[in-house]
Amino acid sequence: MTASPTSSSASPVTQALILAGGQATRLRPYTDTRPKAMVEVAGRPIIDYQLEWLTGHGVEQVVVSCGYKAEVLREYLEARGTGPEITLLVEDEPLGRGGALRFASTGLRDQEAPYFALNGDVLTWFPLDEMTAHHRDRGGMATLALSQFRTTWGIVDVDDRDRIEGFTQSPLLPVWINAGVYLFEPGITPLLPTKGDHESSTFPELAKEGRLTAYRIDGFWRGVDTAKDVKEAGEQITAMREGS
Repeated sequence: MTASPTSSSASPVTQALILAGGQATRLRPYTDTRPKAMVEVAGRPIIDYQLEWLTGHGVEQVVVSCGYKAEVLREYLEARGTGPEITLLVEDEPLGRGGALRFASTGLRDQEAPYFALNGDVLTWFPLDEMTAHHRDRGGMATLALSQFRTTWGIVDVDDRDRIEGFTQSPLLPVWINAGVYLFEPGITPLLPTKGDHESSTFPELAKEGRLTAYRIDGFWRGVDTAKDVKEAGEQITAMREGS
C-alpha cells in the first residue's frame, strides 16, 4: 500500500466538515421548524456536541454544509460565542452525501491539508488524535470510523436442543457499521461525486485499490435518525452525565 503524502506528519488535523443538509423527514415533528443538526438531545442541539468535540481535539475551522432550514442554523451558529471558526455553505439543490462533501470541501481554508468529515446526525466521543495516528500509520487515502452494531431487537438464546435459555435486549453484535465520521487526505476531494453518494462510488473504488482503512471506535456512538433515537440518545447522555 502506498502511503499518502501526509501520513508521516505529526501535525494535528485542524479542519473539518459537517453535513447538515438533509430534510430529516423521519425526525418529524422535531424537524418541522429546524434542520436535523439543530434537534435537541438532552437539552442541546446535536451540532453543539459535535463542535465541542471537534474543538477539544484541535480543530480550528469547521465548514457546515446545509440546505433545509439553513437560515435557522445560520442564526444559531452566528450567535455562538465560542468554538472554532465556522464557514456555512448552503446547497442550492440536494447534492447527496458525496456531493455535499465535495461541495463543503470548497470552504476549507487549507485545500492541501487533511480534514475530518462528519454526518450531521451523529453523536460520538472518541479520541480523534488516536484516529489520526491510526490513519497515518495505515497510509490510506481515507479512514472510516466504525461502530459496533447494536441491534434494536431482542436476542433469544437457544441451546442445541432448542431450549430457550434466556433473552438479551439490544445486544452489540460482532459486526461493524460505518459511523459517519471520516478522516480524508486532500487527494480524495476530486474523487468524490459532484452529486450522489460517496458510499456507492468513491469508497468502493478506494477499497478495491487498498486505500480505504478502518478505525474501530472504543467509546460512545449514537446515530440520531428517528424520534425514538432522540429519546434514547437523550437518556444515554443524561445517564453518562450523572455517572461522571
